[in-house]
Amino acid sequence: MKIAQFAEFGPPHEVVSCVEIDELPDPVADEVLLEIEAFPINPADLLTLSGDYAVRPKLPASLGAEGVGRVVQVGPDVRQISIGDRVLPLGRDNWVQRKIEKESNVISLPNMDAHQAAMLKVNPATAWFMLHDYVALQQGDMLLQNAANSGVGMNLIKMAESRGIKTINIVRRPELVPLLQDKYGAFAVLVSGPDIAGQVAEVAGDSSLQLGVDAVGGEATRLLAKCLQPGGTVVNYGLLSGQPCVIDPHDLIFRGITLTGFWLAKTLGASGRDQLEKVYAELSKLVAQNVLHVPVETTYPIDQIKAAVAHAGRYGRSGKIIVLPNQPHAAMNRSVPH
Repeated sequence: MKIAQFAEFGPPHEVVSCVEIDELPDPVADEVLLEIEAFPINPADLLTLSGDYAVRPKLPASLGAEGVGRVVQVGPDVRQISIGDRVLPLGRDNWVQRKIEKESNVISLPNMDAHQAAMLKVNPATAWFMLHDYVALQQGDMLLQNAANSGVGMNLIKMAESRGIKTINIVRRPELVPLLQDKYGAFAVLVSGPDIAGQVAEVAGDSSLQLGVDAVGGEATRLLAKCLQPGGTVVNYGLLSGQPCVIDPHDLIFRGITLTGFWLAKTLGASGRDQLEKVYAELSKLVAQNVLHVPVETTYPIDQIKAAVAHAGRYGRSGKIIVLPNQPHAAMNRSVPH
């Protein structure tokens, strides 16, 4: 059986390897054996490989924040899951051909595109929780975000739109403006520059702007805080800049701006089973209706994991990099689904 593994921290595409291990045993008790259909390469995976993520695993280690699988065998005590079911594994270490999970650690999914299903656990859920848990936004309200062309950003645009909430989106490249406006229905897309705060104020007008979603950190955090109304909240979920979050004390003290962080792993761990099933059922429905859709730039087989990881780390990609671990010719499928 093939898995992706690394034995040292360093440049992600250099330290990751495809290795052969023994086949897994039959599942026992309440375990299920999954054949992984697809898994994406996320920024958190690259940070894990470089040693810059929140948790440093003991080496050598496997990895993989998310994926989707089919159940191929079940233990004798499994009651709710059947052979052939497509499931979302809630655990990590998904960069494998097959894995064993407890029944309680998978969620059944309806039929949907395997690529989109593989990306369901992290980005849509991150967008969902940030949209629902920090500011009680109402229909007609606005929110502001940067890195709007990211997987989370595109999900947030569509999810907000489905609730009648308008998004003001900041990107770094002008060519992303028509993509987010025409294909994803963003209310406004602005290119980052020296007068971005003035542009945001002009777009927002008299509307209440209480929520800023930050994936960048550094000065980008300070900018979002400046653009919010007094009492607003900036939720940071990423550090694409590699810099600590910056916020002006004036905004904290006199304008009452709150800066808080979001980590999906912590949120999922604190959520009950009923809540998780409810959230992922809602997200699955949005994917099935094509409300949520993240473009895929290309796919790779697992034995080309080095090339796949290098591709995922490139600047200016047009979509996610997906690995199909049980399809040996996945690299020939260089399509971008619409």
